[in-house]
Amino acid sequence: MDVLGIAASGLNMHQAWLNAISDNIANVNDARNPSQKAFQAEYIVANEAVGNNGVEVTGVERGSAQGKLVYDPSNPVANKAGYVRMPDIDLGEQMSDLIMAQRGFEANSSMVQGAEESFQAALQIGKNS
Repeated sequence: MDVLGIAASGLNMHQAWLNAISDNIANVNDARNPSQKAFQAEYIVANEAVGNNGVEVTGVERGSAQGKLVYDPSNPVANKAGYVRMPDIDLGEQMSDLIMAQRGFEANSSMVQGAEESFQAALQIGKNS
């Protein structure tokens, strides 16, 4: 049963990672008035679970609230000088992370499916005796 617990912890961690990435990507163009903080990207912190039983999300780190100032005088939230505050999110990095998180989720899902098939086969052995 350790295999299921470890794979389930991996699924939970990768789901949290996918959620954070999707939120970051959804807000990559979130313009705010320069007097406000920029949208802060979320970065999942994961560590080995207690007793070497998988992985667990231990926190969330936030990106810069400073963001970057962009000249966009046509933006409705721009200040009088024409600047808006944009999040400091690298879309290319987020897309790379998205692929890695998706592949990790798929790998853990395959482990759960493989373990289920093994357990079903073991039950069939006992049934035929």
